[in-house]
Amino acid sequence: MVKHLRQGAAGLLLCVASTPAVASDHGWSIASGVGRDLLVGAALGVPAVQGDWSGDLQAGGSVLLGWGASDGLKHIFPERRPDNSDDRSFPSGHAAVSFAAAATLENRYGWKVGLPAFLVASFVGAGRVEARKHHWYDVAAGAAIGTGSGFLLTSKRNDGVRLVPFAHSRGCGISLAARF
Repeated sequence: MVKHLRQGAAGLLLCVASTPAVASDHGWSIASGVGRDLLVGAALGVPAVQGDWSGDLQAGGSVLLGWGASDGLKHIFPERRPDNSDDRSFPSGHAAVSFAAAATLENRYGWKVGLPAFLVASFVGAGRVEARKHHWYDVAAGAAIGTGSGFLLTSKRNDGVRLVPFAHSRGCGISLAARF
């Protein structure tokens, strides 16, 4: 399954990079949407194919948290898009969802799945800037939100070692727990 995911990500990048329509704002917008949808499909599909329903639930939660947080911030911090279409530029929802899916895949299944997923998520973010839908900092904020939600809500498939986030009135952090 990992091999197919890597091949699919590489094929997507080659296909999109060789498409003449990608040179236009509309082409970049379409390509970034396709990349986002493929990542969400992979984040939900890989666990489902393996019968890993806990992983599927965690992936769904991560993607929903990334989307919800970015959508909420759009209302709190209205900012004009570079193409002047509306005032919902900050942060990038495409980036938040894509990076949430990539972080979920990486955290659950390791870097061999996560690295191609993060490359596709980075392509999505770059596509949103090239499509003039977001400024670079909109994408960076969305990437941080998505990565955080992916790592916060997803546990490793092998739970012998876990990173556990914590927060209290005087700070927050991450603790490392290992089972021998």
